Amino acid sequence: MGKTILITGGARSGKSGIAETMTLGLGPRAVYIATAEAHDAEMEKRIATHQARRGAEWTTHAEPLDLTEALQATDGQGPRLVDCLTLWLSNLMFSGRDWQEEARAMIAALPAQRDPVIFVTNEVGGGIVPDNALAREFRDAAGLLNQRVAAAVDEVHLAVCGLPLKVK
Repeated sequence: MGKTILITGGARSGKSGIAETMTLGLGPRAVYIATAEAHDAEMEKRIATHQARRGAEWTTHAEPLDLTEALQATDGQGPRLVDCLTLWLSNLMFSGRDWQEEARAMIAALPAQRDPVIFVTNEVGGGIVPDNALAREFRDAAGLLNQRVAAAVDEVHLAVCGLPLKVK
């Protein structure tokens, strides 16, 4: 099995940059599995910023929903960076898919991966309790997803002020 790492942290904690550096440290070419979808101009700009930061050593594989399939399709192409699980979760929830089943399938696929996989996710539990049911459902689901992935991977790092703190 390839090495598996989860990098979590708050908004603008530096987790994507840390993950990109770690991924390229595992091989000269890497695959960026992008889960984001640009539904507005602001998100288009965020995606463009991420793309501009990456160089020619990256191949992008866009997959907002079928993460297990994306991992299987890209295995053998070098280390993979999945950015991010939080957007993947929201995509699943808004599309009406069973996020828990999708998460179980993705986690079950990890031991068969030959190449390393690094996941980025947002730590969403440090704020106030959301004031609406959908936001609370998402926060709870993200917390559970993060716990399950953290239990399955080899390493977990918390990004704080642009620095990785190894948790596991």
